[in-house]
Amino acid sequence: MKLFIKYMVSRRCRMVVQDEMKKIGITYVNVDLGVVEISEEITPEQREQLRENLLRWGLELLDDMKDILVERIKNHIIEMIHYSNDIPKVNNSEYLSEKLGYDYAYLSNIFSETKGITLQQFIIMHKIEKIKELLLYDELNLSEISYKLHYSSVAHLSNQFKKVTGVTPSFYRQLKQNRTENLEDL
Repeated sequence: MKLFIKYMVSRRCRMVVQDEMKKIGITYVNVDLGVVEISEEITPEQREQLRENLLRWGLELLDDMKDILVERIKNHIIEMIHYSNDIPKVNNSEYLSEKLGYDYAYLSNIFSETKGITLQQFIIMHKIEKIKELLLYDELNLSEISYKLHYSSVAHLSNQFKKVTGVTPSFYRQLKQNRTENLEDL
């Protein structure tokens, strides 16, 4: 049996869920982003206790099938962009369809209907956040970041970054360097 949890986006969230399940006496097989596989049915009382405990941590136990599917979509995108060493070479629509077993048009419609933004906008937002992270680490140049995130060119990455953030990637990196220098002067 699987339980689906909203807002579970980090390894820390996994640890919280594992701890809360142990407290209640629920045996789990696997805890992944947004999904907990349990070995046996849980009682309604255990489910309600888990719901209450997770809410204290800002996590939400899901029941609605659309919400569950949207959360699975989000978790696959987050995993793909933020936690994978390499984004899959196939396009996003093929990747999500394959992972979730649904037609991309269906996934996209459900996502837009539930979240109020398109699936593509959500993916772009997360790619921009990943770019910011990589720029701050200052380990990769723009060409390497572009390649890592499967942009067709550095120009495409730069244009998309500027459209979303209002500044160029180079300017963003420079802001970080200026802040670091200012802190060193204190």
